[in-house]
Amino acid sequence: MHKIKADGQAYKKLLQQYLESNNKSYLDEAKQMSISFVSRNIYPEEIVRIHMKAIDSLYGEVFNEYRQSLEFLLESLIAYRVAHEEYEKLKLEQFELRSEIQVAANMQKTLLATEIPKIEGLDIGAISVPLHQMNGDYYHFITAEDGALGVAIADVIGKGVPAALSMSMIKYAMDSFYEEAMTPSGILRNLNRVVERNVASNMFITMFYGQYFPNSSVFRFASAGHEPGFLFRAKDKSFIEFDAKGLVLGVLKHTHYTQYEIKIETGDMIVLLTDGVTECRRGDRFINREEVIEVIEKYAHLPAQKHVERVYMHFNQLDDFQLKDDFTLIIMKKTV
Repeated sequence: MHKIKADGQAYKKLLQQYLESNNKSYLDEAKQMSISFVSRNIYPEEIVRIHMKAIDSLYGEVFNEYRQSLEFLLESLIAYRVAHEEYEKLKLEQFELRSEIQVAANMQKTLLATEIPKIEGLDIGAISVPLHQMNGDYYHFITAEDGALGVAIADVIGKGVPAALSMSMIKYAMDSFYEEAMTPSGILRNLNRVVERNVASNMFITMFYGQYFPNSSVFRFASAGHEPGFLFRAKDKSFIEFDAKGLVLGVLKHTHYTQYEIKIETGDMIVLLTDGVTECRRGDRFINREEVIEVIEKYAHLPAQKHVERVYMHFNQLDDFQLKDDFTLIIMKKTV
């Protein structure tokens, strides 16, 4: 209290000197006084109170209307300070949340990392671009002891940290399965049980799982409600949609997934994707599957990794292009 009284007296003296002399040098002293107020956590509304007391002491009730205007300013400043403190608190919380999400995103990349295998006679490319920091898409390659290649592509219906945790669970569940159970239908059946038991009832996962056998050039596959991929037939330059039906993972405990197989010829191309590829927007319209196919075919002469990157770049460079979901694309080309 003594310090505030002393501040009031010093302020009153400085204000009186300025008003009587109109000497601008006193403004510099006022700035220095304000700096000292800041260092001692004296808020703007307290300065207004000091100013009001100084005016009352110097001029009494002569400036009554002016005093009312200061009371109005005082209430405004009090409300401003409260709102400003809440705003700064919110900014700090948002910063901490962004930092935590970034840490989680980096951990997700580490946990879900998968290397593109080298399979003789097969050129493989993959790209996954998250809409936000956390990726709700997932792809994974598995090479069996007999040389068969397993490829999984999945999409969580739901985003953020819960989706990332779900994908981590899927990845480690797959790693724990016996190789004998790694058929497309077996993988999906087993994962369905894992998801049904461990994932919230409002979160589902779509997945396409395929197996390529280099010795026989056969591709086996099954789908759990996932976006249909394509097979490009080099012989007649046509795209065939993978016609595989199946319930998304986690809906029913006992679900059967039908397995299909198809022969892959030299020059053929397997295209797997998530709905983020076919639900991109350009302005106010969706980029449809036919356009996606055209772009994939346009860059088919490129090596597989450059191919998937160029497809994404093509769309990303369009005017008014908007990702509406995570964008994941895998292309596998039979070269011999």
